[in-house]
Amino acid sequence: MSKLLYIQASPRGNRSYSIAVADAFVEAYRTAHPDDSVTTVNLFTTELPPFDGFALNAKYAILQGQDHTGEEAAAWKAVESVIEMFTSADKFVFAVPMWNFGIPYRLKHFIDVIVQPGYTFSFSPEEGYKGLVTGKPAFVAYSRGGAYPPGSDTEAFDLQTKYFELFLGFIGFTDVRRAVVEGTLSGPEAAEMARAAAVEEAKKSAQSF
Repeated sequence: MSKLLYIQASPRGNRSYSIAVADAFVEAYRTAHPDDSVTTVNLFTTELPPFDGFALNAKYAILQGQDHTGEEAAAWKAVESVIEMFTSADKFVFAVPMWNFGIPYRLKHFIDVIVQPGYTFSFSPEEGYKGLVTGKPAFVAYSRGGAYPPGSDTEAFDLQTKYFELFLGFIGFTDVRRAVVEGTLSGPEAAEMARAAAVEEAKKSAQSF
């Protein structure tokens, strides 16, 4: 039995295009893999540990080979619990809307918590950076109000897919699939057509995930 972790990075619930597409993927996945477990985490309703103060000091203590103080140890334990929740999954689904050409701040917070040396990546002078979350597939449902197709004048504004897939690759993902809903601010009819097309793409992708 595989464990699928479904990360929602939108606070819009049933009004979210990215969640609608990711939900369709997960529903199709459940049908195709009825014995697998699915855990859903919405980053806007989940308390994440702050990554400052004691947590930041704890990270540098590790890097410098120093012991933690009591406060640092407690802060780092909270960080480790989020990392464990993430790395213990076998497969991943993400619902990621575009905010100001990038990703929502709560998703960036989550990334800043889990991307830690020795946990999700390593570094050595011989090998350089090496991702440690390997052999696991990811599906990403992206949504954005504008359109940023490859080769277009607006492509450079798409820091959403560039950054998020750079992050995934950095920590070890090589099998990353996607469905994109774009142009959602071009009117209800255009938005619905884009949503329906992405939902169908997501359902097909789920069959072999």
